[in-house]
Amino acid sequence: MLEGFRAIVDGDEPAPPGARAPDADELSRALQVLLKTQVIYADTPGIGRSYELARHYAPFFTDYFACLGYALAVSHRDQMVSLSPAPGAPRHDIVSERLRKDETLVLLALRLLYEEGLRGGRVGTDGVVECTTDEIVEKIRGVARNDPPEEGRLADILRLFGRRGGLKLGERDRIERVTPLSLLPGLTVLASDAWLERLRAWSDARE
Repeated sequence: MLEGFRAIVDGDEPAPPGARAPDADELSRALQVLLKTQVIYADTPGIGRSYELARHYAPFFTDYFACLGYALAVSHRDQMVSLSPAPGAPRHDIVSERLRKDETLVLLALRLLYEEGLRGGRVGTDGVVECTTDEIVEKIRGVARNDPPEEGRLADILRLFGRRGGLKLGERDRIERVTPLSLLPGLTVLASDAWLERLRAWSDARE
């Protein structure tokens, strides 16, 4: 793995078209960005060339993260690079910390709204589904049959999933007290099918 890292930094591997090879700090940063964020896009702010490097040097990134128990996926259509844990593998990283109940409910609502957008043809060419915080509240009340988080807490949770590449928050309407959201393809990584199955199994076991 160190040999692959050195080959990229030394320029032995072809650099991205029209760009220079990364130095050690830049390549390390791209690896750290993915570990921390889990999902990045071509337009994710504040990540430098991390997306470009992960996409161009995908074989190295794939091998590197495989050693840590992750699978790397590159979606050219969505201009997205993401990490997913290997099914059933134990995890000891920060992202694996157990979600609180209200965080789980919000993430579930977000995934449901994204799926409804896909089925209803309300998805843009960039894989984005638009919704509002009101719709999240309705989903939690109607489908999960739980009380939604209060407004401030909901905003904190949405910012959490936003930092991990699941959504973008719009400008809050102070009169209507609603915030528009852009749900991103990364939601299917954060709230994966495997995660949904575990959640369903846990729910069934409690009945």
